[in-house]
Amino acid sequence: MFLVRNVFRTHPGKAKELVKKFKAAEPHLKTMGGVHGARVLSDAVAGFWTVVHEIEVEDMNAFFNALEARAPDEAIRTAMAGYMDLIQTGHREVFRIE
Repeated sequence: MFLVRNVFRTHPGKAKELVKKFKAAEPHLKTMGGVHGARVLSDAVAGFWTVVHEIEVEDMNAFFNALEARAPDEAIRTAMAGYMDLIQTGHREVFRIE
C-alpha cells in the first residue's frame, strides 16, 4: 500500500477555494480502482496557504493508469476547473505504508 501526498502552496488567500475543489472531486476519485482513502488537509502551523491532498493506493502503476483514464471524466474536470490558477507551486510525495 502507498500514500500519495500532493502538496500545494496556493496564492495568498486561495487555500479555501482549492480545498473546495478537492472536496467536490473526492467522490469521483474514490471510485478509481485501488484507492482506499482520500483526504484533504490545510495548514494549521505549516507554511501559509498550504493544501495537501492524500490518497492511499494499492498499486502505483494502477493508480497512474487510472488517473490517465479519468482525465477526460467530465465530473472531475468540472470540479477541478481553474485549480491551476489558485496554485503557486507544489510537489508530490509517495510513501510505502509499512
